[in-house]
Amino acid sequence: MERDFDNGQKELELQLQEMATKKVVKLKAFYTHMFIYIVGVIIYILKEYFGVPLNFFPFRYLNGFVMCIWTTAFLVSAVDLFASFKLFGQEWEERKLKSILEKKTKTQKWE
Repeated sequence: MERDFDNGQKELELQLQEMATKKVVKLKAFYTHMFIYIVGVIIYILKEYFGVPLNFFPFRYLNGFVMCIWTTAFLVSAVDLFASFKLFGQEWEERKLKSILEKKTKTQKWE
């Protein structure tokens, strides 16, 4: 009986470690997106307000509409990453993970 508990505990720790790894990957992707977004905003400001002639391929299409869409996507990714953690929190994630693992062990048939 203790073996089952130890296996369940190890499986829970592995699941928590996987969740933490996924969170780190999401954070890395978000910070990369933020860096590129800031560079894009700087280029947009230089082009639109200071009249810097940036009319070659990627910067030619950087206009107000594109910046509006990009800003919306950036804000949605920020809310998804940071506000979802505030809403659901680590305790909720752990409870949900435990309930999923319990359902998984209940469906296993031991002979």
